Amino acid sequence: MFIIVSVVLTVVSFVLDRRKTIMGMKKGLNMFRNIAVPFLNILILVSLVLYIVPPSLIVKYLGAGSGFWGLAIAALVGSITLIPGFISYPIASVLIKQGASYTTVATFMTTLMMVGVVTLPLEIKYFGRNVAILRNVLNFITAIVIGVFVGLFL
Repeated sequence: MFIIVSVVLTVVSFVLDRRKTIMGMKKGLNMFRNIAVPFLNILILVSLVLYIVPPSLIVKYLGAGSGFWGLAIAALVGSITLIPGFISYPIASVLIKQGASYTTVATFMTTLMMVGVVTLPLEIKYFGRNVAILRNVLNFITAIVIGVFVGLFL
């Protein structure tokens, strides 16, 4: 359905303004090229790691029985990892299929999106030390709360 709507809207745009539509298509293609290589690299790397790491280890450290430590590992890894959101969804799916709990995966995903340890120096530069650290600490705590709630409902 999405593809049909996209094609129809592209045709309408082309009829209304050919030049802008072609320009937009070129920009979109360039964006796709820029995203495709890192996307594939990260997927290959994650696939290799998940192939090497046995499911029993994932269950042990990230499964339902992992408790506080599983949550802590997920929160810390999510906080220090710099992975785009659209790449994290397939990773989350594989982790769940390998036996990770919804709580730990939700915590990982939420810290991945909301906490930026790697980007903290840049954030401090633009927003100041206090704001950047406060935002990251509050988001870290919130991510854990969100993970726990997801685990309660799933």
